[in-house]
Amino acid sequence: MTREERQLREAIIAKCRWMNASGLNQGTSGNISARFRDRMLITPSATPYEAMKPEMIASMPLEGEYGSWEGPLQPSTEWRFHLDIVRGRPDVGSVVHTHSTYATVLAIARKSIPACHYMMAAFGGHDIRCAGYARYGTPELSELALAALEGRNGCLLANHGMIAVGPNLDKAMWLAVELETIARQYYLSLALETPHILSQEQIAETAQGFSTYGLQAPKPKSAKARPAEKAAARRQVAKKRSGTR
Repeated sequence: MTREERQLREAIIAKCRWMNASGLNQGTSGNISARFRDRMLITPSATPYEAMKPEMIASMPLEGEYGSWEGPLQPSTEWRFHLDIVRGRPDVGSVVHTHSTYATVLAIARKSIPACHYMMAAFGGHDIRCAGYARYGTPELSELALAALEGRNGCLLANHGMIAVGPNLDKAMWLAVELETIARQYYLSLALETPHILSQEQIAETAQGFSTYGLQAPKPKSAKARPAEKAAARRQVAKKRSGTR
């Protein structure tokens, strides 16, 4: 195991522990995977996150024998949709699956989330879809998840939970947090009255703004002093040195 791979395995475990400590997930439910070169690293099945060690993370090839794995423990029972997502979407470097409360509540009601908040733009479209129901770990669930994720960075899984995907582990976890936040906001807004939904144009405008969010504009170059100004400055310095005013 290279140093780089060990660091990624440790980062996966740290994210697992954080999502449980933050309330985004609970127990041994949920799972995380990350792309590493020509393989996928994924949390093992039914293993408490506090007891997890880097060597326990399962490794699966992105090409070759489908479903084969290396490691002392079997990969998560949800390895199919993790593997299918990473194999099918070159833009995805990490997949986060949780059973977060509000996302799961809406998934139980089989409600997709409309553009109730401008942060929907982070998910690539005008809604977060709810995939149909299939038993966990099955090819059917993977197919439904991939369909719901078409053109999106997150989805709900009916009567189950949610999935968030990103180019790396940090971004995927950030999106998982945002998805749960939007789910909570939408759920609470339903208790007041019919929520006001943003238009596709408004979401597209926000998405365009996100493309430059956090980028600092270059500082303007200071204007060069003109020759006359330089000469005046030199005379002033000379006067100070000679004691004249």
